[in-house]
Amino acid sequence: MSDVTNGHRSVLVVGGGMSGLSAALEAAEAGFPVYIVEREPYLGGRVARMNKYFPKLCPPACGLEINFRRIKNNPLVRFFTMAEVVKISGQPGDLDVTVKITPRYVNEKCTACGLCAEAAETDVPNPFDYGMSTVKAAYLPHEFAFPMRYVIAPNVLGTAEAEKIRAACPYGAVDLDMQEKVFDLKVGAVIWATGWMPYDASKIAYYGAGRYKNVITNVVMERLASTNGPTKGAIVRPSDGAPVQRVAFVQCAGSRDENHLPYCSGICCLASLKQATYVLDQNPQASVTIFYIDIRALGKYEDFYAKVQSDARIRFVKGKPGEILENAETGLVTVQVEDQETGAILRDAFDLVVLATGMVPTTADQKVPGEAAYDEHGFMLADQPSGAVIPAGCVKRPVDVASSVQDATAAALKAIQAMVRR
Repeated sequence: MSDVTNGHRSVLVVGGGMSGLSAALEAAEAGFPVYIVEREPYLGGRVARMNKYFPKLCPPACGLEINFRRIKNNPLVRFFTMAEVVKISGQPGDLDVTVKITPRYVNEKCTACGLCAEAAETDVPNPFDYGMSTVKAAYLPHEFAFPMRYVIAPNVLGTAEAEKIRAACPYGAVDLDMQEKVFDLKVGAVIWATGWMPYDASKIAYYGAGRYKNVITNVVMERLASTNGPTKGAIVRPSDGAPVQRVAFVQCAGSRDENHLPYCSGICCLASLKQATYVLDQNPQASVTIFYIDIRALGKYEDFYAKVQSDARIRFVKGKPGEILENAETGLVTVQVEDQETGAILRDAFDLVVLATGMVPTTADQKVPGEAAYDEHGFMLADQPSGAVIPAGCVKRPVDVASSVQDATAAALKAIQAMVRR
């Protein structure tokens, strides 16, 4: 693909989550050509994997569907999935960008009919469900995927199964000869909106994540509660699929800890309060315990906290658990904590323990392939020295979805200013 003409008036948005989509659409609807580069095979980011998100507690399909429709209706927006930016050079208003696309082995002729999946035999881990389920080697990323196009797992290439998958498609959409593509774009501004990663809870050895099946993270809980998740929305014990009666949420799992994440991610308390309602809505006879240092639900979310706190089925214990142990025979998980209000040592058993892990910017590990500045935790600085790359959303600081959208709008304005001033 050759350089795009009139590139000085174009905006490149890296990341197709809520921040990236919002920034791209704001710029495009102001009349500027926009390119979206997304590493996953679909747009929507982590919001697409949620059950519900703030502030309206609606399912992700609501907000995402509106944005996808805006993309379809706007000829100024082009997007590339399974793609990444490998190089950025130049000055604000005159930037050269190199993009690499990984083959998905399915072209634009795909109608999402599913015949390729029916022909596939091999099961592979489902990344959309964080590996809690499997999909066939020919798979649709998820049922609301945009673009609605299948992917072929590369591990079946060169096998008789791959040829069977190709033969099953009546539209010629399966292209096993696809190769990696590298192309250049000429743009006026780059918005970096690659989002966040959950902190690796297995690093907190005394909590047992990764070792105990019934100790999960908050992002996994979202998938369990989702109707398109691995259990079709049933919140059950991963060890045996049994319904849960007693559930614990452990706040600041790795956060506000100099050995892990020294900062507060801001949204973890709200996530646990929300997920507590998932449990009780599904099983009114269940009970929930939230172990916390302090609850942070500021501003407009204070009423939501008060509503959850008033529920007699939810117990709040002020204390940071020191150890979590799982009984291999029963699957019950025991949380040990000192109740800071009474001084008592509590040892309570639960069917399921959910760790409220913090947000880590993707830029902590995956740096911008160009000039960029970061703080000590890997978050991008709001004011970049060169102004060539404009950060948006959770790569700047931990924020909720609504705040990400607001920040993305501001990033789009900065990008436009960088171009018109040239």
